[in-house]
Amino acid sequence: MTTTTTTAIIQSRKKFSLTKVLIEGRAFLALILIIVVFSLLSPNYFTIENLLIMASHVAIYALLGMGMLMVILNGGIDLSVGSTLGFSAIIAGYLMQGVPLNIFGVTLFPSVPVVVVLSLGVGALVGFVNGILISRFKVAPFVATLGMLYVVRGFALLMTNGLTYNNLAGKPELGNTGFEWLGFNRVLGIPIGVLIMAVIALILGYVLSRTIFGRWLYASGGNERAAELSGVPVKRVKIWVYVISGVCASIAGLILASTLTSASPTAGNTYELTAIAAVVIGGAALTGGRGTIRGTLLGAFVIGFLSDGLVIVGVSAYWQMVLVGAVIVIAVLLNTLQYGRRPKAAAPSTPAAPPSTPAAPPTLAATTATPPSGQAPSA
Repeated sequence: MTTTTTTAIIQSRKKFSLTKVLIEGRAFLALILIIVVFSLLSPNYFTIENLLIMASHVAIYALLGMGMLMVILNGGIDLSVGSTLGFSAIIAGYLMQGVPLNIFGVTLFPSVPVVVVLSLGVGALVGFVNGILISRFKVAPFVATLGMLYVVRGFALLMTNGLTYNNLAGKPELGNTGFEWLGFNRVLGIPIGVLIMAVIALILGYVLSRTIFGRWLYASGGNERAAELSGVPVKRVKIWVYVISGVCASIAGLILASTLTSASPTAGNTYELTAIAAVVIGGAALTGGRGTIRGTLLGAFVIGFLSDGLVIVGVSAYWQMVLVGAVIVIAVLLNTLQYGRRPKAAAPSTPAAPPSTPAAPPTLAATTATPPSGQAPSA
C-alpha cells in the first residue's frame, strides 16, 4: 500500500508542471497582463466603451486568424488573405457605386444582401483557386498563395486605378442603403462585427470538434499520407480549408469597408502576417494538426488589445511595430518549446511499449517483496 501510494504521488507530481501550464496558457496570461498594465497606465483603457471599440478592431484580426487556422491545421499557409480582404471590399464598393451596363444604357444598383453575397463569392473563388493549385497541381502553399497575393491585389488596383471608393452609404431612392450597418450598428450594445466574429467562432469551433470534417482536418494536418491511406479525402479537405479562409477574409473586408465607409485597394496590406501571428500566439503548431479556435481568438485579442493600448498611451508607431514583433517572436519561441520537445519525448515512448512487459514485473516484484517481509515471522 505504501509503495503504491508513493508511486501515485510521484506520478501526480510529474503530471503537474508549472512550466507546462505557463506555456499552454500563455495567450490568456498575456491578455490579462496587457489589460492590467494598460489599465494602470491609462484610466480610459479599461472602460466598457473602449473595450467594445477594441473588440470591434479585434474582430478583423480574429476573422482572418480563424480562416488562417483552418489552413495551418491542414499543414498549409495562406498569404493571400490580406489581399482577399482588400479585393472583397473593392468589389463591394464597386457594386455600391453602381454597375453600368453600357449596352442597355442603364446602371444597376444591387441591394446590400446581393453585394454581400457577391463579395463573399469572390473570397470563396480566391480560396478555391488556391486550393486547386495546392491540392491538384501540387504547388507549394507558400508559393501559390504568395502568387495569389499579388494577383488579387493587382486586380483591386486595376479596378480602381489605385483610387479609393468613398461614400458607400448608398441612396434610399436606389434601394442600396444599409451597408454601414455592418460597421456602425450595435445589437444590445455590442458591435455587429463582434457578433459576427462570435458566430463564426462558434460555427468553426463546432466544425472542428464535433464533425467528421474536423477529424479529417486534424488527421490530414498531423500526417497527410497516413490520413490518405485511412480513407480521408485529403484533396477535398485541402480545397475546403482554403475556401473557408477566403470567405473569412471577405467577411473581414466587408466589415472593415463598412466601418471606414470606404473601400481602398490597399486595405488589408500585411494583414496576412497579423493573422498568422494570431494563430501562433494562440498556440497552434505551424507544422499542422494542432490548434483551436479558442486559442486563435485569444491570440487576436492579444494583438488587438496590445496595439490599441500602445496607441492610447501615446507610444510611437515605430515602437509599436517593435513591441508587436517581439511578442510574435516570443510566441514562436514558446511554440517551439511546446511542440519541439514532443518528438524527443515520443522516442522513449516507442521503446516503452516493449518494456511495458518488463515494466509490470517491477510492480509485481515490489508487491511480492512486501508480503515476504510481512510473512517472515510466520516463516
